Amino acid sequence: MRKLSGAAVAVIVGVALYFTLFWGYDGLRVLTSPSYGLDDVWRSQFIFAIGSIFGLSPIGLIKLAAFFGAVKLAVAAFCAVHIIDRMRTIIAGKADTEILEGGLILVVAISIMSVGPAVWSQNADLVREQTIQLLLAAVATALCLVERSNDRPAKPAVPTELAATPRSAPWFSPFR
Repeated sequence: MRKLSGAAVAVIVGVALYFTLFWGYDGLRVLTSPSYGLDDVWRSQFIFAIGSIFGLSPIGLIKLAAFFGAVKLAVAAFCAVHIIDRMRTIIAGKADTEILEGGLILVVAISIMSVGPAVWSQNADLVREQTIQLLLAAVATALCLVERSNDRPAKPAVPTELAATPRSAPWFSPFR
């Protein structure tokens, strides 16, 4: 189990590094763009789809795009904090995976929301990109759960006491 733990930690850190770099770049690109990333027609389709569902005005679409850019930047920050926490564990202590798991839940939610319009527009490249991000987040979350369950000590089985019966009565009688 020791080798699995080392490999699991490497995969978790790799996925966290991926989301730190790529989602951080994407979040910064969206927030520094004059149109908040809406100029990239294919990557902003989920903004337009969500906006049409809620009947948002153009100002509402810009605010929604800025919100998703901020969420992507926040996910990148969560992943960066987790990487720093992992580096801290080299010296001493244990890593806390709850921050990363919270960020990965946001990744799953955004990936599911953005794969719908990509399927609707029949854009295979966007579907592939969102599916890969969804699978990376799922694998990292599963490995975090496995790592957390391996860190917990197993509870000893507590014997349950039998119901009290009178000494003269048999301990089992099917016709009570």
